[in-house]
Amino acid sequence: MDRGEQGLLKTEPVAEEGEDAVTMLSAPEALTEEEQEELRRELTKVEEEIQTLSQVLAAKEKHLAELKRKLGISSLQELKQNIAKGWQDVTATNAYKKTSETLSQAGQKASAAFSSVGSVITKKLEDVKLQAFSHSFRNSPTFKSFEEKVENLKSKVGGAKPAGGDFGEVLNSTANATSTMTTEPPPEQTTESS
Repeated sequence: MDRGEQGLLKTEPVAEEGEDAVTMLSAPEALTEEEQEELRRELTKVEEEIQTLSQVLAAKEKHLAELKRKLGISSLQELKQNIAKGWQDVTATNAYKKTSETLSQAGQKASAAFSSVGSVITKKLEDVKLQAFSHSFRNSPTFKSFEEKVENLKSKVGGAKPAGGDFGEVLNSTANATSTMTTEPPPEQTTESS
């Protein structure tokens, strides 16, 4: 390796347990013996305070757990409360409100579009049903019997016209025949069984 690579690969010593990494990395200041002794006493005092605070915190956590146990508050209930609180916090943000509003508008537009499509489909289905009903009605025995009777009446009243005319023509001629019948005396009728 050349000298440039050695400089890049050079490692710094790692702090051991109990050593302060910041102290190790920073250059030691020139302190007098008296200043160093003062700092050591302060360090010992801070470490003792940290230990005391850790003990107090552990005692407080134990007391908290005991109070929750007495009140019947379980971890699951706490989790539910935390989730509910978190959700409440999320819904209060502007980003959520804007997203919710946008989604609401999109939902309304989609609903209107589906409604329009549904109306068109419903209309088409109604048309198909009407056509099917009309077709089945025209092919029903009742309608055929009625049509035959109209044809018979037409031939008796209006003279001999070829059978199989348009139903509209049949109805018109029947209507004309009926109006003529009211003004003229009725012809002799023969009874037919149907």
